[in-house]
Amino acid sequence: MTKELLKTIRAFARNEDGSTAIEYALIAGGLSIVIVTVVISLGNTVRDDLFGKVATALGI
Repeated sequence: MTKELLKTIRAFARNEDGSTAIEYALIAGGLSIVIVTVVISLGNTVRDDLFGKVATALGI
């Protein structure tokens, strides 16, 4: 029983099938953080400048 368990644990530790999926998940997570940061930082500028000019032009 102990040899079978050790053999199974060693096989699990050597298995690298899921590592690529984890790497892609980390890349996607990093990109989503960058996108959210940019949208938040530009959101006020777009609201004030672009929509402010449109509101002024419409007389609102």
